[in-house]
Amino acid sequence: MEGENHLKISEFIFLGLSDQPEKERFLFLGFLLMYLITGLGNMLIILDIRTDSHLHTPMYFFLTNLSLVDICFTSTTIPKMLVNYVSGNKAILYISCLAQVFFFIWFGVVDSVLLTIMAYDHSMAICAPLHYSMVLTPKVCVLLVALCWFGTCADALTHTVLLTQLSFCGHTEIPHFFCDLNVVIRLACSDNFINDLVMYTMAGLTAVIPFIVILISYIQIFVAVLRIPSAQGKWKVFSMCGSHVTVVCLFYGTIIGVYFKPTSAHTAQQDTASAIMYTVVTPMLNPFIYSLRNNDMKGALRMLFSRKSGLSL
Repeated sequence: MEGENHLKISEFIFLGLSDQPEKERFLFLGFLLMYLITGLGNMLIILDIRTDSHLHTPMYFFLTNLSLVDICFTSTTIPKMLVNYVSGNKAILYISCLAQVFFFIWFGVVDSVLLTIMAYDHSMAICAPLHYSMVLTPKVCVLLVALCWFGTCADALTHTVLLTQLSFCGHTEIPHFFCDLNVVIRLACSDNFINDLVMYTMAGLTAVIPFIVILISYIQIFVAVLRIPSAQGKWKVFSMCGSHVTVVCLFYGTIIGVYFKPTSAHTAQQDTASAIMYTVVTPMLNPFIYSLRNNDMKGALRMLFSRKSGLSL
C-alpha cells in the first residue's frame, strides 16, 4: 500500500507568495529584476577578477567561486518561480522537485563552506602573513575549492536519496515557492524519522561547524587587530574583512532563523521571508558589498569599464 501511495504522486503544487493576480505580476517583475541583477552583478565580479592580474590572489580566487555559486544558487529556484507566474501553473513534477532539493542543498552548502574558507584566508593573511604564501599556494587553493564543490555533493545526494524513500498520499501542496527539504519532509505520510535525523545531523556539520570556524577565525583576527598600533592599520584590516562579515551575517542570520528555531515558533510567512533573504536578496547584494567596500575591486572595475569604453571608441 505504501508503494502505491508513493506512485500516486506525480507533482507538487506551490502555494507561492500570493494567489492574487495583481500581486503576482508585481512579484514577477520584482523577482525577475533581482535575478537579473544577481546574474549580471556576479558575472561582472568574475570577469573583473579574471581580467585584472592584480586580483589573481587566493582571496579573489575564492570570491570568484562564491560569485559563481551565487548564480547557481539563485538559478535553482527563481527561474521556475518566474515560469510558474507566467504560465499560471504552479505545479512542479515530482522528479523536478527532487532535482531542486538536490541542487538547492548542494549550492547552499558550497556557499557555506566557501565563506568558511574565505574566513580562514583572511585569518592567515592577517595573523600569519609570513606563512600565508607558503600555506595557501595555488595548488592548495584549487584543492580546497575542488573539495568544496565535489565533497558537498555527497551531502545533497544523501538527502535526495532519502527523500525518494518517503511516501506522499495524493497531490500535495507546498506552502513555499520552491522545494525546501524541510517543508517537503513535513508533507510525507510515511515515517520521516531517518530523514529528520540526517537533516539535522548534516545541518550541524555543514552549517553550524563552518559558522563556529568563522567565529574562531574572526576572534583571532580581532586579537591581531588589537596589537596593531596605528589606526590606519586597523582600518585597513576592517576594510578587508568588512565585506565578508556582512555577507556572513546576512547568510547565516537568515538560515539560523529558518532552520534552527523551535518548530512551534515557525510561521509560513516568516519562513518564506527568511528564505527570500538568503536565496535571493543575499546573492544579489554580494556583488555590491564586495565591490563598494573593497578599494581593489573598485579600482579594477574602473579599469575594466575604461578599457571597454576605449575599445568601443
